[in-house]
Amino acid sequence: MTRIDFSDLKRLVDINSWTQNKAGVDANGQLMQQWLEKLGMSTTTFPREEIGDHMLFQSNVIDNQDRLLLLGHLDTVFPPNTFEGFKEDTEWVYGPGTCDMKGGNFVALSALRNIFIEYGEINNIDFLLVSDEETGSDDSKAITSAIASQYQACIDFEAAGENHEVVNGRKGVATYCVELTGVAAHAGNHYTSGRNANLAAARLLIALTELTELDKGTTVNVGLIEGGTSTNTISPYAKLMVETRFTTRDEQDRILKAIPALIPNHGVDGVSTELTGGLQRNVMTPSAEQQALIEKLSQLIGTPLLTEQRGGVSDANVMAGAGVPTLDGFGPFGDGDHTEFERASKQSFIRRIKEVTAILAHFSQIKE
Repeated sequence: MTRIDFSDLKRLVDINSWTQNKAGVDANGQLMQQWLEKLGMSTTTFPREEIGDHMLFQSNVIDNQDRLLLLGHLDTVFPPNTFEGFKEDTEWVYGPGTCDMKGGNFVALSALRNIFIEYGEINNIDFLLVSDEETGSDDSKAITSAIASQYQACIDFEAAGENHEVVNGRKGVATYCVELTGVAAHAGNHYTSGRNANLAAARLLIALTELTELDKGTTVNVGLIEGGTSTNTISPYAKLMVETRFTTRDEQDRILKAIPALIPNHGVDGVSTELTGGLQRNVMTPSAEQQALIEKLSQLIGTPLLTEQRGGVSDANVMAGAGVPTLDGFGPFGDGDHTEFERASKQSFIRRIKEVTAILAHFSQIKE
């Protein structure tokens, strides 16, 4: 097995970059900035007060060539003192982010280094690193969407599949909060004077769940419900937290129309509702343009790219939703992500770095 120096990955993994640890996320980004600027890339920082700064690293622009966006995230899911530190053995590297997705960022960095060593410059390849992917990219997706039109293709560095599949489809996701306000009353003495927010919430729970269409890959889940003040009080308040996922644009459109229309129609007089939230990430579906990208990249790496679809979401959804041919899963294969058993395969790093280097060489070379 070709040897890879994982010391820079260790430096990244040893930094706690939980999404809410702004100092740690920023330190992670500053390391990437230090390394990428040595390759001639310039940095645009999007400062944030409560979360880590988002960072866009840009290379030279050669006119009349396709531009490629590399996409990753700086944050991880582990609070300080929960799961920390880098370890390795002969086959695996272990630690927070080795799979999701400091390992993927390391693949992109290593391939960019290879291009710089080979050609002395990098052209038409930019690298966006956001700081809030693990909490839904609520802040960064506006930036991702805003720059999307500059690129003809995008590859995201979430983890590869077990057989090094890349991802050509991801469910879309929308999240909602439904708050219901009723009228409190003593349940024994003044039952009819109350307006039961819990009853309205219960009816909505059933109605929302019935929007699910499993055969179409659409789910609606009321994951959290709360309400009421005591057993002998008609509930004056209730709240539902809802998540819905979908695999087609038609189903996405259906759900996004159905939920706002359904919420006021719970059938309990005197209970008012307030709905907040909405689409978090667009559905990512296979397309002819994406298939052309798969075929092109397969030729570049000299082997067919296997593909798979996943129920989880990523920032690839955002780029795909903006109309850019996008593929995900160009990080290393690993498992145990979001657990204390997270790890990534050393052999997979070797394969992915070689493949991504071949892809970047195509986009970066100056064409006569």
